[in-house]
Formats: sequence, structure tokens, C-alpha cells
Amino acid sequence: MRLKNRVALVTGAASGIGRATAALFAAEGADLILTDRDVDRLAEHFMPGALSQPADVSRAADVQTLVGAALARFERIDVLCNIAGRSVFGDLLSTNETEWDEILASNLKSVFLCSKAVLPGMIERRHGVIVNMGSVWGLAAGSHAAAYCASKGAILALTRSMAVDYAKHGIRVNALCPGGVETPMIDRYAAALPNVSAAAARNFLKTGHPLGRLAEPEEIARAALFLACDDSSFMTGSDLVVDGGFLAR
Repeated sequence: MRLKNRVALVTGAASGIGRATAALFAAEGADLILTDRDVDRLAEHFMPGALSQPADVSRAADVQTLVGAALARFERIDVLCNIAGRSVFGDLLSTNETEWDEILASNLKSVFLCSKAVLPGMIERRHGVIVNMGSVWGLAAGSHAAAYCASKGAILALTRSMAVDYAKHGIRVNALCPGGVETPMIDRYAAALPNVSAAAARNFLKTGHPLGRLAEPEEIARAALFLACDDSSFMTGSDLVVDGGFLAR
């Protein structure tokens, strides 16, 4: 059990990659703090023994309450998985200021706030792991996803900065960069593309991966586990790409 005696905080845990990651971490022995702003879905997927704490992790007050509850229950946080995020699709001209601010807050500010809240304890113990959810679209452009691409590219830069700053404290920080994953976001993106049917857009997304399909959330969760456990003990500041060959084309 690769996370036995580890305490892990997983954001965005109510669905998709976050839910799959939480389930896998539990199977690997972790004590879990699960959070999401979708209160109903978080309650639906509650795991025995886990602390389930609803929060909007783009809000500092919510993050402080979340981390306070986690420390009161488990006394420490060994692993932080910053998975929570949102998607709004459109090119730069079709993206309004509100959408831009929401995406940057949900995807990037949340990483800043959660990391800032857990790092002091990790520094004190001289041990900790942070896994940030990037994307292949943080490394290569995706069409009609200006704000999303900007947020994911920024996450990768922040990951490298944090890795350099906190390596001396025994803390590792890496980013996970999935390709297309079978989550509701894929359907929203397919529906948002102009001049093409949702079915045709979905097929295009699949064939854009040389393996000819999208990933299942559980496949990305296994990569998150690798970064969270000691199997990746000499990795920090890295972008782990799990994309079915998307970037190799």
C-alpha cells in the first residue's frame, strides 16, 4: 500500500479525475480529506473514514476552513492533489472578462491558495508532495480554449517555481498533464466548437490521440498516485504527460 500512513487532500473530489484519484488513494491506504464545491455530489461519493469538507478552493476563506478542519482531524497533510478546476471554451475574442476571471480563479488561484495553506506544515516536517493538475493544453495550444490554455500553462510555470523554492525543505512539486479524458468537460468542449456537430467533434478528439481513444479517469489517477508516492522520489518540477501520444504527433 503505497500511501499507508499518509494524509492526502484531494480537491475536485466529487467527480471525474478527482473522484478516481480519491478512490485509488483510499485503496492505497491514505487517510483522505475530500473537497469539492458540489456539495451534493461530494456527499454522494463520501468514503468511510474520509473527511468530506465542501469548499470553493478559489476562495481564501474556504481554503482556510478546509485546511483547518483537515489539521484538526489528522494533524498534518502529507500530500496535496490540486485537481479542482473548470472549463469555459472559446477563443480570446469570444471569452468575456467574467469567464476569464472564473477560469483563472478556479484553475490557477486555487492551486496558489491550497498550496499556500499546506506548505507551512510540510516545511516544518521537511516532507510533503504536491501534485498540480496541468494539461497537454498547457504545453501545446488547443483551439477555442484561450482561458483554459492560459490557466494550465500558468500552472506548469508555478509548479516549476514551487519545486525550486521548496526542494530544500524536502518537498516535491510536480504537474500531471493529461490528454483528453472521458469526463463531462469533453462533451462541453465538443458542443462548444463552431461549425461542427458534437458527435464529429468528439470523434475528432479521439482520433487526435494516436491510441485512438480518450483516457479513463482511473488511468490519470494512476499517474497521480505515482507522483504522490515514493515511486517518484527523485522527481520534482516535472510535467508528467499522460496523453495517449497526443503531443508526439
